[in-house]
Amino acid sequence: MSEATSPDVAGKTILIHDPSLRDGHHAVRHSLGAEQLRAYALAADAAGVPVVEVGHGNGLGASSLQVGQARLSDDEMLSITREALTNSKLGVFMLPGWGTTKDIERAIAHDVDLVRIGTHCTESSLAERHLGFLREQGVEAHAVLMMSHMTSAERLAEHCARLVDYGATGVGIMDSAGHYLPSDVTERITAMCAAVDVPVMFHGHNNLGMAVANSIAAADAGASILDACARGFGAGAGNTQLEVLVPVLERVGYRTGIDLYRLLDAADIAERELMPAPPTVDSISIVSGLAGVFSGFKTRVLDISAREGVDPRDVFFELGRRQAVAGQEDLIVDVALALRGAGSGDRS
Repeated sequence: MSEATSPDVAGKTILIHDPSLRDGHHAVRHSLGAEQLRAYALAADAAGVPVVEVGHGNGLGASSLQVGQARLSDDEMLSITREALTNSKLGVFMLPGWGTTKDIERAIAHDVDLVRIGTHCTESSLAERHLGFLREQGVEAHAVLMMSHMTSAERLAEHCARLVDYGATGVGIMDSAGHYLPSDVTERITAMCAAVDVPVMFHGHNNLGMAVANSIAAADAGASILDACARGFGAGAGNTQLEVLVPVLERVGYRTGIDLYRLLDAADIAERELMPAPPTVDSISIVSGLAGVFSGFKTRVLDISAREGVDPRDVFFELGRRQAVAGQEDLIVDVALALRGAGSGDRS
């Protein structure tokens, strides 16, 4: 299985970052309980997954009526997962505005190993204060640009360079809408790698069925950190599927250090314990990907469209036309009401 097929990548190590217990929360309305977190964290740790990320789907401090209240507090999620991880690093994610420095301080109190600060792709300056704080605390800090399809490769590279200046020791992009094709990823990761001298990462969503291919394109272009979730557990059509990505990477010639059989066991546990059913590329997810709308909007769009009697596909395309970004959940209501007023019927 691990036969190298490309001499250019043979032996190169790819660090796998697993946000199943964070991004997966979007798919189950942030309802994971203590035993679910513990069961998957133990399994991922046993498989040798390097980083396991936990938290509300929108990160530290995000549990709210606007984006969904989590079953457990941030402190509870961090404590449970920290106790379960003996080999894997514990990671958290934070979006400035949802989370604050106080939230980061609490995560540090739980001995978090890695903090990721996310911002919209053209708003890297929002991460400056928090990256500086993490640098002062001596905590490994990465930064990731969300909705990255909404700007050019050149601008992404510029923002990544700024994030490194702010203190990030790793930078990357999220395909938050599952909008990319491999050529899009290659162009952006290549530009970013040329602009910084820290590890570059890629986080893919599977709205158009391209997540694994896009992740391989990212690795081939120079990314050395890839995100992936067990059974693809994540927002919208789900993330890059972890137990598929790892053996594909190994087949290409990369090394991950992850035990395949135990990884497959972890994926089975995830399907059995975390989710009512694995994510699928359904009709709404395809529209979300084509429209370039944040995958985390899916459940909110479905709920609000049903309430207002409009077609959720129309809502997604209108959100795309309005260039809606993560954090603008209130705009879903505005769009649905406008479509209802314009006579958009529910054709779903």
